[in-house]
Amino acid sequence: MSGRVAYPSDLTDEQWAVVRPFLQAWKAKHPSVSGHQGRYELREIVNAIFYQNRTGCQWAYLPHDLPPKSATYYYFALWRDDGTDQAIHDLLRCQAREKAGRKEDPTAVALDTQSIRAANHVPAATTGKDAAKRVPGRKRGLAMDALGLIIAVVVTAASVTDNVIGVHLLDKVVAHTPSVTKAWVDSGFKDDVAIHGAVHGIDVEQVKRTTTTAGLVPVKRRWVVEQTNGTLMLHRRLTREYESRPASSVSRTLWAPTANLGSARSEASATGSARESHPMHPARI
Repeated sequence: MSGRVAYPSDLTDEQWAVVRPFLQAWKAKHPSVSGHQGRYELREIVNAIFYQNRTGCQWAYLPHDLPPKSATYYYFALWRDDGTDQAIHDLLRCQAREKAGRKEDPTAVALDTQSIRAANHVPAATTGKDAAKRVPGRKRGLAMDALGLIIAVVVTAASVTDNVIGVHLLDKVVAHTPSVTKAWVDSGFKDDVAIHGAVHGIDVEQVKRTTTTAGLVPVKRRWVVEQTNGTLMLHRRLTREYESRPASSVSRTLWAPTANLGSARSEASATGSARESHPMHPARI
């Protein structure tokens, strides 16, 4: 980052100290990454991804003092396809949970979905219309732990039912965090999700809204998903579906909290407050 003024979205020195060993090990295993793409510092590549995620700019509009599209997209796509984005996110998530006094992996999750309107260039074959919410685009499904940290992400056409997304989310939860034995859902997730959960040893419980009060009312157990859905919208790349591939949307969703996990890790230790220091708390975003 030497030679330029820092952007608010840049990795801090503390965050980079956490991420650097992992990326250095990754680069050592990929000696073929050289030439034009290899001449850029990996820290600056991550900074460019964070900048685009937060500002929502197009690839061609990345600032000239950050790595160009050719290099940034090269790493973004490579890390998306080989799971590096997920690995970095999960590493920092586990550390954040430990600093908050929790075990690395949770035993319970909350599931929810959010429909996102798609931009005009997004392929019609990967989009649809959410009949209930009348939103044309894609649907983002999230599984969250009790702190509001992301455990699993699924992105589909908006026409796909919550039931189908719930089944896929549970499959991902089992694959990444087999310690989970409980899942809280809203009334949009039907018997298929509960049956699928039972097959995997996960008790799926519907937590319904119990008040007729108008407006946003936090629902016990599920409020963390609503909070995270709201704070994800502060990353402008996620406010609308811009990605041609659903896998890229999943990657964007993982990079958003990763941008804050490193600093939240130390704050949790210093303050002892898991709720206020976890990365998706509004004060952190």
